[in-house]
Amino acid sequence: MNPHTPRIIHLIAPSGYCHNQPAAALGIQRLQQAGHQVTNQTVTGRRFQRFAGSDAERLQDINALARLSPLPDIVLAVRGGYGVTRLMDQIDYAGLRQQLQGKPVALCGHSDFTALQLALLAQSGLITFSGPMLCGNFGAPELSEFSWNHFWQALTSPEFTLRWASSTPTLPTLSGTLWGGNLAMIMTLIGTPWMPDIDNGILVIEDVNEHPFRTERMLLQLHQCGILARQRAIIIGSFTGCKPSDYDNGFGFATVWQRMRELTGLPIVDGLDFGHDQATVTLPLGAQGTLSVARGQASLRISGHPVLSAHAASETER
Repeated sequence: MNPHTPRIIHLIAPSGYCHNQPAAALGIQRLQQAGHQVTNQTVTGRRFQRFAGSDAERLQDINALARLSPLPDIVLAVRGGYGVTRLMDQIDYAGLRQQLQGKPVALCGHSDFTALQLALLAQSGLITFSGPMLCGNFGAPELSEFSWNHFWQALTSPEFTLRWASSTPTLPTLSGTLWGGNLAMIMTLIGTPWMPDIDNGILVIEDVNEHPFRTERMLLQLHQCGILARQRAIIIGSFTGCKPSDYDNGFGFATVWQRMRELTGLPIVDGLDFGHDQATVTLPLGAQGTLSVARGQASLRISGHPVLSAHAASETER
């Protein structure tokens, strides 16, 4: 599969207003310069209060995918923020399942977009990709080659393996359903129909601007409501934007991870470049993962996710 095949990339803005308009323009320019066609660009400048348009407009971004023809290759979120959870009970899950199930279409984003991704997995069985977005990643002052390469690898490879340095002790090979994303957004779905019912899962989490004690509190809730007991492992992505203070007196993220290891008995594998940082891998949520750790290196083999077709969508429609 050639990652450099020109693709149709359809923008949606279901969350916050893109306050950095130059970043949106730069992201579009970069994608176009790489040979891709970027559609639905007007959503980048749309605004209502703090949102990227009214609830009805943002809902239309999502539900229109059930009727869009021809289908794009990639549906790319403009940015995160807040807004998706206002729309959850009005999304056409059945229509999206009928239109997108088994199709070579990649829905990609992270942060607030996590709520939509997990709802689609729960209600429609759709595997989507937790990865870069238009403004924060493709429109960054300097484009991360790491993120760019991992994005195309995930979208074009039926099977691929991620390897990274980890301080986790040796872990025998285990397999499960790969799922997760932004930890705060996962928490908002507990007790709702939008939370996927995952047994034997490999839960991958990340967050930004969350203090270690808030992170621990969220993980404790996942533990106390029985979700962590049904998982096989937790992979830790990037947790940045908040540092412990003198008041914490040594309480930090390392404390949190060790506390959760002791409490749950789960292997917790740290060190993955995944989340809000510029360098991020792209993960298909709902795919199959095989995880192991040996001699300070973690390995995650991923398969069972949709991949882009060999030709751009516009070509396959001819």
